Amino acid sequence: MNESILRKLDTLVERYQELEQLLSQPDVIADQEKFRTLNMEYKRLQEVVEAFSAFKTLSSDLEEMELMLNGDDEEMKQMAQEEIEPAREQYAKLEHDLQLMLLPHDERDDCNCFLEIRAGTGGDEAAIFAGDLFRMYSKYVEAKGWSLEIVSESEGEMGGYKEIISKLSGEGAYGYMKFESGGHRVQRVPVTETQGRVHTSACTVMVLPEIPPAQAPVINPADLRIDTFRSSGAGGQHINKTDSAIRITHLPTGLVVECQDQRSQHQNRARAMEVLYSRLAKIEEDKRNAEAAEVRHSILSSGDRSDRIRTYNYPQSRVTDHRVNLTLYRLGEVMEGKLDLLLTPVIEEYKAEQLAEMAQQGGL
Repeated sequence: MNESILRKLDTLVERYQELEQLLSQPDVIADQEKFRTLNMEYKRLQEVVEAFSAFKTLSSDLEEMELMLNGDDEEMKQMAQEEIEPAREQYAKLEHDLQLMLLPHDERDDCNCFLEIRAGTGGDEAAIFAGDLFRMYSKYVEAKGWSLEIVSESEGEMGGYKEIISKLSGEGAYGYMKFESGGHRVQRVPVTETQGRVHTSACTVMVLPEIPPAQAPVINPADLRIDTFRSSGAGGQHINKTDSAIRITHLPTGLVVECQDQRSQHQNRARAMEVLYSRLAKIEEDKRNAEAAEVRHSILSSGDRSDRIRTYNYPQSRVTDHRVNLTLYRLGEVMEGKLDLLLTPVIEEYKAEQLAEMAQQGGL
């Protein structure tokens, strides 16, 4: 491992020790927001510090084994020969893991997020597939120990959803789910098909990080048109008898956000504004990326809804992620929420791409 990486790691150990002291101070403990932020940083660094400690111990052990191999004691030589290869393999793995840990951390990865699923081409079957995707994500959220809350929904005539927006809350929710943005295609015999032919339908998924209030873009109230209407979905007696649903239109961009699943007009408005902040932040991010004119096409891509990222083939029980050319014949498991079967290889490929770019730029 080169000196620049070792210096970075030493700096992180110092920061970890500093955070340890800060988190025990009464004024920090009293400030919940500050304590939460510092504690999250502390937890992230803990993994790095522990791995670096194991790396240094192993490095020292390898030096001793090298000395034993070059020594005169035959018994010690034999012992070193037996142990040195597994130790070298572990050393290489730890070195790689530490490099991954040094990749720039996107603060948004720790955020909650909004998951938007919209039926695309395919009519009723696309809406049914949108419902299947929502169920898949709901199962994944449950397995992760996160929580899911529906913001708005528009049901399809034959089932599923024309559109459904939900908020996912949990540690690292956006960091995982951001890789789901793009086009999802399904190949199967629809329930509406009488001839038994396989049809292709599609849905688009967009994942947006929740924007903390302190980072929310400034919006001129005059740029908003706010309409109220009666909720159409299920929600109990109260929600159906009052005009509690909210539709907010951001006039400069034409963005429209609806929320009808909260109990009151005030709650619906607050949640709709959260979604609007996230969408406006996404527009600004897209502008910055376009201005930067990045040559590299990231595994995350642009997050454009038209990017086809995955195909779900029911007749063959096959699911393919086109970004990493991964095909699994485990569609049933994936649709039951075992999404890490697909997400883990995508995330690993993304990190490998980042590592290669940093190495090229001299960062590693």
